[in-house]
Amino acid sequence: MPPKKTAKVATLAQPIPPFELKKFLDSAGIKRKITKYPRSAVVFAQGDPATDVFYVQLGSIKLSVLSRTGKEAVVAILGPGDFFGEGCLAGQARRMASASVLSASTILVIEKPQMLEMLHEEPALADRFLTHMLARNIRIEEDLVDQLFNSSEKRLARALLLLARYGKEDQPLRLPKLSQETLAEMVGTTRSRVNFFMNKFRELGFIEYNGDIKVNSSLLTVVLHD
Repeated sequence: MPPKKTAKVATLAQPIPPFELKKFLDSAGIKRKITKYPRSAVVFAQGDPATDVFYVQLGSIKLSVLSRTGKEAVVAILGPGDFFGEGCLAGQARRMASASVLSASTILVIEKPQMLEMLHEEPALADRFLTHMLARNIRIEEDLVDQLFNSSEKRLARALLLLARYGKEDQPLRLPKLSQETLAEMVGTTRSRVNFFMNKFRELGFIEYNGDIKVNSSLLTVVLHD
């Protein structure tokens, strides 16, 4: 008897809710600093000592990993309300990825001891932080499934929808300027394929693409189509 086929379903994670940190920091009197980074600046590089936790107030950050052969893979694109560099809290001594600035950003930097103290002494903050990190892990798992089972066209559509925070108040955003090379690194394909699909999406009215990218909700049909 032939094995029963299982239908593949393309998932689209709900946007991770922004983590509002400032009020906790203000009430707890935690030492931190705010740093402004211009576009293309490097916040930290793969292999750097992991000593601080970062929180995006404004702008967008790219997390990427470089292989020994020099191939780069984009791990995540982060925006306001997102943490990064939190691996140091779990004993990570060196950065496992690089963080660079996609658009001019304002970053709140908290030293590891201060962040640990705050998590121990502020139960409400700890609960919110845990929820945020669990949502991030779920997103990573869905990204892995996406890479394993979905076509490059569907992966690109899903990436654009997530970057536009589709589903947050039903108001997709204009994306920061992203090169086709960066999009290719995100979805695991070539720049030429990204160029082909971006033109296709534009012709179908799924996106508006003229330097900046505006994602329309109709792009969701590409993700849901089997």
